[in-house]
Amino acid sequence: QVQLVESGGGLVQAGDSLRLSCAASGRYAMGWFRQAPGKEREFVAAISWSGGGRYYADSVQGRFTISRDNAKNTVLLQMNSLKPEDTAVYYCAADSTRNIPITTRYAYDSWGKGTLVTVSS
Repeated sequence: QVQLVESGGGLVQAGDSLRLSCAASGRYAMGWFRQAPGKEREFVAAISWSGGGRYYADSVQGRFTISRDNAKNTVLLQMNSLKPEDTAVYYCAADSTRNIPITTRYAYDSWGKGTLVTVSS
């Protein structure tokens, strides 16, 4: 069983930055998803096992950056120019069967418990 622990959420103002971290029990292709109240969980960003492949949702392209530190089995999500519509619980997820970044949540077999990001206007 893959263990994932997110950290770094909090309350910020619009335009601020925040960095989320996900510590994993091993090295996997990873993704970040988010779920706002009353909405479905949606894809945010994904990174391959090596770190060479990255995908982003259109809504965060140019503002968010996903990266990884393989020595620490940690995946980061740097979020800049935050908007109120970025408010959500952010989840990291691991895909233990593939080495490439995947955008669909159904490809991921392990999930963290989530960290809340609130962006005030």
